[in-house]
Amino acid sequence: MVLELRLLTVQDYHRLTEAGILDAEERVELIAGQIVRMAAKETAHSAAVTRVELLLRNCLGHQLLLRLQDPIQLDNYSEPEPDIAVVKLEPRYYEDHHPKPSDVYLVIEVADTTLQRDLKTKALLYAQSGIADYWVLNINDRQLHVLRSPSSSGYQQELILAEAMTVAPIAFPDCAIAVREMLSSVQ
Repeated sequence: MVLELRLLTVQDYHRLTEAGILDAEERVELIAGQIVRMAAKETAHSAAVTRVELLLRNCLGHQLLLRLQDPIQLDNYSEPEPDIAVVKLEPRYYEDHHPKPSDVYLVIEVADTTLQRDLKTKALLYAQSGIADYWVLNINDRQLHVLRSPSSSGYQQELILAEAMTVAPIAFPDCAIAVREMLSSVQ
């Protein structure tokens, strides 16, 4: 038996929150028309997000916005909340809409317990929506996955950088960051 799912649109998803069916503080996101629970924020994860945010702010200044764990609307059925999204400046700071793929320079997910979801499910969604630069910081293996060249079948290029290597966003090639700086110091 094949089940037919009714996929939620972004508008449906927002109405569920407005109606109080979903708590605004609940850790969920809309992925391919389905409400998906987000992993709890562990301390190592939160610290890595903070480190990467500071590195990007120091390197990029105020020429763009850094959104932390805030939604981006990929299409009518997906509104993920990446750990970091580097987006274009918008005069109203996206007050009346969430950034769309054309507004996004770089998306970064920090993975401690979500590596496979970030590298498979989310990578495919980001690629299909044309996000040119997607990074997954694997804090357990101390690596950075850099995914580029998006297509409808996924990213065509994936580099796995060791902590001794550096990387720069496609849109900001002068902003070189050492992978080691994104990670905790080894105990």
